[in-house]
Amino acid sequence: MPALLVAALIVVPLVELYVLVQVGSLLGIGPTLALLLAMSLLGAYLLRREGARTWRAFRQALQVGRLPAREVADGALVLFGGALLLTPGFATDLFGLACVLPPSRAVLRRLLTGVVTRRLGVALPGGPTRRGRAPRTGQVLEGDVVEDPGAPRGGAAD
Repeated sequence: MPALLVAALIVVPLVELYVLVQVGSLLGIGPTLALLLAMSLLGAYLLRREGARTWRAFRQALQVGRLPAREVADGALVLFGGALLLTPGFATDLFGLACVLPPSRAVLRRLLTGVVTRRLGVALPGGPTRRGRAPRTGQVLEGDVVEDPGAPRGGAAD
């Protein structure tokens, strides 16, 4: 993971610099700077709009007693995408838009949920289990409860 982070810290600025030089040579310095400013303003607007929408969905899920796993993933993606949109650069703006806009965010959310599920080895509500199957609901196990003789008994501590 640290190697991936170091690579990202080196590769991303180099890609941004290359794209900026290419766009600058094509459009000129003034239009390039205006385009960067416009993308930052658009990013701020989208961050505010989608952040508020995600926050409302989060609160609604809590009010009805549902675990807000989808809303938390959406919130993380909107926050990450908004930070990328506010960062000057065209490549980060494209990825930031993908994180913030609802259709592409849904695809990224499924990917993120799959990665978290595989890494943690847990099934998230509405997501795939470790083996890729949906969890069974309503399954009842029959059996007897057997107490562990070494386990502490209920009541006051010794």
